Amino acid sequence: MPAEPSGLETLAIELKTLSKRIAEARTPGLSSSRLRRVRNAIVEAYVEIKRTIDDLDPIKHPGFVFDPANPAIVGRFIGITMVAQPRKPLARDDRFYGSGVYALYYKGDYPAYQQIAGKEHPIYVGKADPMDQASKTAIEQGDRLSARLSDHRRTIRKATTTLSVEDFEYRALVVQTGWQTSAENYLIHLFRPIWNNEVGICFGFGKHGDAPQTRANLRSPWDTLHHGRDWAHRDPTMKDARSQQRILADIYSHFQQNPPLTSIDQILGLFLDEMRAVS
Repeated sequence: MPAEPSGLETLAIELKTLSKRIAEARTPGLSSSRLRRVRNAIVEAYVEIKRTIDDLDPIKHPGFVFDPANPAIVGRFIGITMVAQPRKPLARDDRFYGSGVYALYYKGDYPAYQQIAGKEHPIYVGKADPMDQASKTAIEQGDRLSARLSDHRRTIRKATTTLSVEDFEYRALVVQTGWQTSAENYLIHLFRPIWNNEVGICFGFGKHGDAPQTRANLRSPWDTLHHGRDWAHRDPTMKDARSQQRILADIYSHFQQNPPLTSIDQILGLFLDEMRAVS
C-alpha cells in the first residue's frame, strides 16, 4: 500500500493543478492595470517557488558562474584595464589607430570640480565605435578613439574663460570591436562622471552643434557653465535647461551622495567587491 503523500507533496500536486488553471485562464475585459497586478502576483509567486525549488535541491547552485562571454563581466575587465593605463596630457594631439573606451581627468582649479581635481576619478568617460562593425584589427577600426579625443580637445579649448586643455589628462584603451559599449557602461556605473549625459548633472559636453533654427531643445548645462561653443550661444532666444546656480548645486549634491574615488586601490577594491557579488 503506497504511503500517504506528505503535506509538501500534496501542496506540490495542488500547485501543478493551479498552474494549469492559470495557464488556461482567459482575461477578456480586464484593464491594463488589473492585468499588471495579476502578472506581478504571478511573478512574486514564481520567485517564492523558485527559492523553494533551490532549497529542496540537496546540491546547491554555486551562486556565480564565470562566463567570459557575458557582456557585464567583460565590461568590468575592460573597464578596470583601461584604469590601469597611464594618464596622458589631453593637450598632446597623438593620433593612433583603434576604437574603444577612454576617460578624461581634471586637475585644474575650477571651483565646482575641486573634489575630483587631481584625483583618480574621471570627469567624463566615453567610447568610440569602429568605422566598420566587422573590424578585426585596430587599423581596420580606424583612428576613431584618437579622433574622439581630438573632438573633446577642441571643445575644451573653446571654453577659454573657465577651462584650459592643459588641465586635462586622459586614459584610453583600444578594444576588440563589439565590447566598447559594455566597457563604457561599466565605467559610467563605477564612476558616475558629472559630464556624462547618463548621470544627468552637467551633461552636454559630448554634443555636436547644429543650426539654432533646427534645435528644439534648451542649452545644455555644460554649455551654461562653460561658454565657448558658438552654436550653443548664437541664438539669443535660446534658454538654459538649468540655471548656473542649479547646476552648481546639483554638482555639490552629487559629490555628497557619490563621494569621488581618489585612488587606484579604492577603485580596485570596489571592482573586487562587485566581482564577488556578481551572480
